Amino acid sequence: MQKIIKNKKIRVRFAPSPTGLLHIGGARTALVNYLFAKSMAGDFILRIDDTDKDRLVKNSLSDIIESLKWLSIIWDEGQKVGEPFLYYDQSKKLNIDRNYAEELIRKGRAYCCFCTPARLEILKKTQIAQGMAATGYDGRCRNLTSKEITTLKKSHKDYVVRFKTPKEKNIRFHDLLKGVIEFSNITGDFVILRTNGYPTYHLASIIDDHLMKITHIIRGDEWISSTPKHVLIYEAFGWSCPYFIHLPTILSTKGGKLSKREGAVSIKDFRDKGYLPEAIINFIIFLGWNPGTEEEIFSLEELIKIFSIEKMSNSPSIFDTNKLNYLNGYYIRKKSDRELLSILKNFNLKISRIAPDSYLLKVIKVVKSRMITLSDFLKLTPYFFKTPEYDADVLVFGKSNHQKTITGLKNLPFRWHCSGKLVALKRQTRFYPGQLFW
Repeated sequence: MQKIIKNKKIRVRFAPSPTGLLHIGGARTALVNYLFAKSMAGDFILRIDDTDKDRLVKNSLSDIIESLKWLSIIWDEGQKVGEPFLYYDQSKKLNIDRNYAEELIRKGRAYCCFCTPARLEILKKTQIAQGMAATGYDGRCRNLTSKEITTLKKSHKDYVVRFKTPKEKNIRFHDLLKGVIEFSNITGDFVILRTNGYPTYHLASIIDDHLMKITHIIRGDEWISSTPKHVLIYEAFGWSCPYFIHLPTILSTKGGKLSKREGAVSIKDFRDKGYLPEAIINFIIFLGWNPGTEEEIFSLEELIKIFSIEKMSNSPSIFDTNKLNYLNGYYIRKKSDRELLSILKNFNLKISRIAPDSYLLKVIKVVKSRMITLSDFLKLTPYFFKTPEYDADVLVFGKSNHQKTITGLKNLPFRWHCSGKLVALKRQTRFYPGQLFW
């Protein structure tokens, strides 16, 4: 690795689409990019790929930014940080992308396609009916003359721009984890500019990576099948490809695709359940990476010092909730009582109102070792804050009776409230259930 990149400053990017909350897989990708950049004295860029307007989700962008900050994955450029390139939201550079699409048309590497959605749907159904997979566009508009194109444009007919995929060409690229990957006979001329003038991911991402001088593209291996298209676009522009690193799939404990029940939830979900950012960081880095030792507890600062991309695995990794719970419990126990009290107050504002700090600290000392998440605090301690409901008979010892029990309770240094035939007795100063233990 050192030999390959020694003459270039490392520049990587995390480029999520704001189509939902930041999930575990996305956070793992962001973390690996961050650690790779920081371990190599490089730059980590946050770029927002927001050109697919139909799929954008309200508040998604703010969640992505807030979740990364909560995890302490802080970017060097992008989203109001650095910004030498000005365009860290793809939708803010539409004219640039359109100009590059026009350049590909002039070079004969792309063309205008006027086929309607209805025709494309019929084409797809026909291909399937003939017993073959839908192989993509059939190239009907590929060889339109300049005169035909001009006429169609004057009639205000909608069109997309398609990349002219070379026929019978094998695409080879080198993945720094998986080695050489080869695809043969890429079929279908794919869209690079939509009818609304917005570029597709395939075009916008390649232009951004080139302009931002990205040296390494680190992303999930679900993007492997798209990489040949990206290689073709790089070649069409005459640009050098960055290095590709495709991270292994995250699977459930049953070996299948990770479902929401088994972990494919957002970072916000884990935060709301009471997981600590240190535990999430420590957990997700082991989804495909191994330090080569038996050690399994690392801070973010320690990970920066020891991280190496060569220690990433090619094999799918397993999302093990038990391991995450173990790590979260460990980090809770590592907090001082006062640190944990402050964290608990931020996690649940109700805690500040139920008892003074001096009392809460005593409760924390009792239950901290049994907590797995922050939400466990109130689950484990209701008897410390609420007068229990019970049958008065349970206070009467075997050979005693109600009257003797009442007399005994009156002689205690505090007064107790009880139900049934035992009369209600009130303590003179404020008392929290459970305080009798101290």
